[in-house]
Amino acid sequence: MNVHSTGVRQKPHAPSCHRCDATALDQPAYAYLLGLYLGDGHISQHSAHRAPNLMIALDDAWPGIQNEAEEALRRTFPDNATCRVGRTGCHNIKVYSKHLVCYFPQHGPGRKHERAIVLEPWQLVRGLIHSDGCRLTNWTTRVVGGERKRYEYPRYWFTNVSDDIRRLYTDTLDALGITWTHCTRAGKPYNISVARRASVTLMDAHVGPKY
Repeated sequence: MNVHSTGVRQKPHAPSCHRCDATALDQPAYAYLLGLYLGDGHISQHSAHRAPNLMIALDDAWPGIQNEAEEALRRTFPDNATCRVGRTGCHNIKVYSKHLVCYFPQHGPGRKHERAIVLEPWQLVRGLIHSDGCRLTNWTTRVVGGERKRYEYPRYWFTNVSDDIRRLYTDTLDALGITWTHCTRAGKPYNISVARRASVTLMDAHVGPKY
């Protein structure tokens, strides 16, 4: 067997980093990805791997969101390969990068959420809703002219056990002019509701239902 060498050493793979190298950042993609990460993502590193990975676990019921998540990873980390790992009922959308902690300082000791969010608030809200929220139809009854009638209305629902992530969500809604309320279920105040017609209309325009 003949082995030929060019005598030229290939440069190691060195992806750029917005924080370390001041390269351009796709802000809408990053804000959406941050919302997904805060809801359904985590960063870990296997002892056999050179770089940590960001993994976002997304239900197979929403393939459109899986596609958006992978596209957001590609746009945020254009020099890194992404992959999908199938699990029962879901797929893990992944990317490996030595710079993950630069983009997500919420990782590591301490609280996951402590970072001011000033980029693309609508994309952040989309990411949070796509991970830990939904658009649903509620109904109520009223007596009109002596007759009980049923009325249906849409609502956006967000659930997260972290007080601080819920606060991040509601602070962003406040900045966008969205009216919201806390909804306590079984004594647990983990739910945020958006049900006012004008606010739902805005959410429909910028977020929309899962797909």
